[in-house]
Amino acid sequence: MTADQWIALIAGIVGGALRVGAPFLFVSLGECLTEKSGRINLGLEGVLVLSAMSAFGGAYLTGSPWLGVLIGAAAGAALALLHGLLCSLDRVNDVATGIALMLFGTGLAFYLGKPLIQPQAPQIPAIPLGDWSDNSAVRAALQVNALVPIGLVLAVFLWWAFARTRAGLLVRMAGDSANATRALGYSVSGIRIAATTAGGAIAGLGGASLTLFYPGSWSEGISSGQGLIAVALVIFARWSPLRCVGAALLFGGAGALGPALQSVGVGWGYHLFNTVPYVLTLVILVLTCKPGSVAIGSPGELSSTR
Repeated sequence: MTADQWIALIAGIVGGALRVGAPFLFVSLGECLTEKSGRINLGLEGVLVLSAMSAFGGAYLTGSPWLGVLIGAAAGAALALLHGLLCSLDRVNDVATGIALMLFGTGLAFYLGKPLIQPQAPQIPAIPLGDWSDNSAVRAALQVNALVPIGLVLAVFLWWAFARTRAGLLVRMAGDSANATRALGYSVSGIRIAATTAGGAIAGLGGASLTLFYPGSWSEGISSGQGLIAVALVIFARWSPLRCVGAALLFGGAGALGPALQSVGVGWGYHLFNTVPYVLTLVILVLTCKPGSVAIGSPGELSSTR
């Protein structure tokens, strides 16, 4: 390849990491917050799809992409709140409830979103990071979702909150020791419901970025399992919001590898390269989830999830 093609390829992977990685970032941050409180939400795939449909529908009906973003976050919070409330009941299993709500969220989104498949909604503005280059491919690749800086700020805020704020310490305590939390007079269920709901709202921003930026339309195959991948991504990040940023960029770059190669004329193995994020997920789970051992950084209560 020529020098210009190499530059376009690298820019395509970097720009793709920022575009494709945006949903991964928000969903992983939402799941990180949820799991820090001692609860697993496998229903985030349903949260992502429902919020994506709600954000697109909200932007289409109101004419404002930012109102669509807020509606998407609210839809994600509502489904996550339902998960939190159900899991607070006796003899209710977090994993089984999450799977059920994943199916419920995706089914509801598909049903309500049928009229939205053809229309176009106003899109979230892009931040042009490639204006320094005369290469049109570089400029096009480095059009960054305006939600990405918000995600980076959220990651730093969560990292700071877990270490420095009372609310963050309560979330960590509920995730590490439910008995200690109760002994101090706090409601474990209340903390986990609040953390799960907030995590769903954050994940809802990822759904909004799918339909209001990239790929920028609503369809029933919009998510491609990104909500489920986020669970493995949080394990890979060792439950650290800052590491979630790097993990999201890694998965985003992996997802962008195929389109970036195709943009410079490499057509062979295109569909094979599209499987890279799923292969990464399997590798991470095999390397980190060993029988009889607890992953480093894992909240203590996750090992005793009902």
